Amino acid sequence: MQLSVISPFANIYKKNNLKSELVTQIIFGEKFKVKKRIGLFYKGYKVYDNYPGFIKVDDLAKDKHKKTHKVTSKKTFLYKKPNLNFKTKKQIYFNSKISILEKNNEFIKINNYWIKSKDVKKIEFRNKNFIDNYLIYLNTKYLWGGNSPVGIDCSALVQELLKFNNIYCPRDTKDQIKFFTKEIKLKSIKKGDLLFWKGHVAIALNKKYLIHAFGPKKKVIKMPITKTIREIYNKSKLDLISIKRVKN
Repeated sequence: MQLSVISPFANIYKKNNLKSELVTQIIFGEKFKVKKRIGLFYKGYKVYDNYPGFIKVDDLAKDKHKKTHKVTSKKTFLYKKPNLNFKTKKQIYFNSKISILEKNNEFIKINNYWIKSKDVKKIEFRNKNFIDNYLIYLNTKYLWGGNSPVGIDCSALVQELLKFNNIYCPRDTKDQIKFFTKEIKLKSIKKGDLLFWKGHVAIALNKKYLIHAFGPKKKVIKMPITKTIREIYNKSKLDLISIKRVKN
């Protein structure tokens, strides 16, 4: 069966244990295919990319409503009523998938709560270039296995930005470098091109700068391309191995 994520985002673990390795996360409203239940966990995989693992039972629920919209802001707060005076501390994040159950002035109802309508667009909406939303993640904490504006890693940054633009992208760097096939020379690099090292990926903002979730800096950071190539080699003895172009 397929269940929807009801937490702002949910961890997917390698094993059915909270101390196990965090392998990826899944965002509010996305689907998880359940294969079986083991104690407090479901074993299965993310429907979007077939990524396998274990997720807490409490993070999922049945949902009969079709997801028609997505959150476009870094985060949007939940309100108990369609009124600014009823704001809660709860929030959902960029790329969350929602169903609009009711509208009231500047608010929309998504389940038992309301959010501001200005923070969502239809699922079909696309930016001119998938990298246009990069500021949402700038300075986000680096988190291995993370997929949200609270914490994210290098390959998830690529995946989430492309996902928002309705472009499929695998979860891990080793799969992304195989999936995108159009090879580009460094001298021809442009906005949206993906730069790959062994175990790492970055996205070009233009000919001179890139953005990446960079472990040594512990955050998502904008850096000069030439400086990044040099710094990764000096720290890890890893060469830039490929530049790929995404069909936006």
